[in-house]
Amino acid sequence: MSTFQAPKGTYDLTPPRSATFLAVREAISAPLRDSGYGYIETPGFENVELFARGVGESTDIVTKEMYTLTTKGGDQLALRPEGTASVLRAALEANLHKAGNLPVKLWYSGSYYRYERPQAGRYRHFSQVGAEAIGTEDPALDAELIILADQAYRALGLRQFRILLNSLGDKECRPVYREALQTFLRDLDLDEETRRRIEINPLRVLDDKRADVQKQLTDAPKLRDYLCDACKAYHEEVRALITAAGVVFEDDEKLVRGLDYYTRTTFEFVHDGLGSQSAVGGGGRYDGLSEMIGGPELPSVGWALGVDRTVLALEAEGVELDLPATTSVYAVPLGEEARRVLFGVVTELRRAGIAADFAFGGRGLKGAMKSANRSGARYTLVAGERDLAEGAVQLKDMESGEQSAVPLAEVPAELAKRLG
Repeated sequence: MSTFQAPKGTYDLTPPRSATFLAVREAISAPLRDSGYGYIETPGFENVELFARGVGESTDIVTKEMYTLTTKGGDQLALRPEGTASVLRAALEANLHKAGNLPVKLWYSGSYYRYERPQAGRYRHFSQVGAEAIGTEDPALDAELIILADQAYRALGLRQFRILLNSLGDKECRPVYREALQTFLRDLDLDEETRRRIEINPLRVLDDKRADVQKQLTDAPKLRDYLCDACKAYHEEVRALITAAGVVFEDDEKLVRGLDYYTRTTFEFVHDGLGSQSAVGGGGRYDGLSEMIGGPELPSVGWALGVDRTVLALEAEGVELDLPATTSVYAVPLGEEARRVLFGVVTELRRAGIAADFAFGGRGLKGAMKSANRSGARYTLVAGERDLAEGAVQLKDMESGEQSAVPLAEVPAELAKRLG
């Protein structure tokens, strides 16, 4: 065992479990790639001010959870706590919005960092796959992203998740609701920190999970009663489009999520098998974020789905993914000449696109065959001096146990035929 361990609240991904995480990333990104979303990658750290402006100075993410550092040159940086602000910053810097083909549709995958109290489903280092559609205000885009996330989860075999949906209004109607909500909240019995939040972003109080706070919010004014006609029509169009696509959702008038930049459509994917950390992903529209970070007006929408929480959801439902074999063929040489010849065969198989491995270290037949079993290989190639003298190798089917001699020159073609 090493002297060092992974930092508190983080985890290592090691085989074989890491294969599930790769499969989840692939399943989430596949419908995005098929729908015109291009891949983008951003640095693991950004200027602190990007997140303070974009995510919101009143959010727990900025006030409590960001990992910050000062460089030797005096720059204030933060490990990225979420992906949207970074992706939008990168799109603006690259002038993707000026290419004349809006919306700019992007997807990404990576690690994110928040200093939180570690528990099952909540880590200080976590992985997400996200998608952003930048530069267009269209309810069909909001619907498209919700439908694609639903498609990804169902492709994985998940069934026990729910989609929560709400509208947060826009710059025209939300200020009126904000004032009404502040007036209501100021009369409640709340702690000083929550009272400060009332003045900065009162909607965040609605997201407070404490029972004593929620009890006092029973008669809070409802945002739906303050939506302007344009926001009502927009929201109804989103609802109609995802309903027509056969996607089931629940209206949740208290859903605000934890980031300040959301406007109009907001949604969350929850799984009731995960306990208190039930959200597996979510997102919404953020029409004013570009201006917040110094860019032009670019109405946008996006989401991020947690890879680790999706894996936990799969485990909660007992879903086992059909993972591709990492090794199809395992070569076992008996003797130095066989070692040289079979190593060449393995190299040739790999070039032909066949997953092949080799018994390294000069182990005997018994030990090498144990390794072949552990690798999950469907076939083994075994060769000794007598086999090579006859110009053949022994090809064994690890499922049926059948073994036959195959001419050395015909091994790649024979395996290609058997593996399809």
